[in-house]
Amino acid sequence: MKVLSVVGFTQSGKTTTIEKIITELKKRRYRVGSLKDIHYEEFAIDIEGTNTDRHKKAGADLVTARGLYETDILYPEHLDVYKILKHYDHDYVILEGVAEGNFPKIVCAKDEDGITKKIDDRTFMVSGRIADIIESYHELPALSAMGDIEKLVDMIEEKTFEILPNFDEKCCGLCGMSCEALAGEIVKGNKTRSDCLLSNNNISLKIDDEDIAMVPFVQDILRNNVLAIVKELDGYKEGSKIEIQIGI
Repeated sequence: MKVLSVVGFTQSGKTTTIEKIITELKKRRYRVGSLKDIHYEEFAIDIEGTNTDRHKKAGADLVTARGLYETDILYPEHLDVYKILKHYDHDYVILEGVAEGNFPKIVCAKDEDGITKKIDDRTFMVSGRIADIIESYHELPALSAMGDIEKLVDMIEEKTFEILPNFDEKCCGLCGMSCEALAGEIVKGNKTRSDCLLSNNNISLKIDDEDIAMVPFVQDILRNNVLAIVKELDGYKEGSKIEIQIGI
C-alpha cells in the first residue's frame, strides 16, 4: 500500500487537488482510500444525546453506527495515523492535512510563503493554487491538478512507495538512519524502498494475516528462542525453513 500526504494552509487548493488525484488514480484502475485530518478542536461526527453518544459515554471502547448506506466506526480517542492505516488495504491512500508519518508529500499553497512553511525533505511536488502561476519552486516541479493532472499522477506513481515502518534510528537503524530520514532519501532518489532492511529479513511475524514490523533485537529474541526449541526436535536440519502457526 502506498501512502501520500497532501498538506497546505486553508484555501491553498488541497481538497481540489486531492479530488483530481483520486479521480485520475481510479481511471488507472487503482483502489484508493483517503484520510482527512480536521484541526477544528470541537469537531465530532457524533452528536450529543444520540444513541451512539450514549453508548460512548457509558464506556464502550468502540462504537459502530450502521445505516443502510454508510457504516461509521467511532473511536473515542485521537488515533495514531499508522493505527488508522491498518484499516486500509488499498493501492493508494491519500492523506489530507496529515503532517506526521514517513510519507511522500505534496505541498499545496497560494503563495511562496505557504510553500516555505510546509515544505520538508519528503516533499516532491508543489501544487494547489500557486501551480497556476509558477512552474517550479527551487528544484521542485509545480503541477496544477486542474491542467496537469495526468503528469501529476505520473509523478505520484514514480515517487510514492510501499509504506515504511516508523522506527527511530536508535530503535532500528539497520539502514543507518531513521525511517523518516530514509523516506526523505527515497523521495530524493538517493535510496529505494528496498534499502529498508527490515523488508529483507529472514524472519517474519503475522497476526491475523497482518505483517508486523519488528526491530532487530525483537527479531533476535524471537529467532533465538524458536531455534533453541526446534533444534532439539527430530527433523531439524541446519538452514531449514521453519514455519509456526498459533491459533488462540
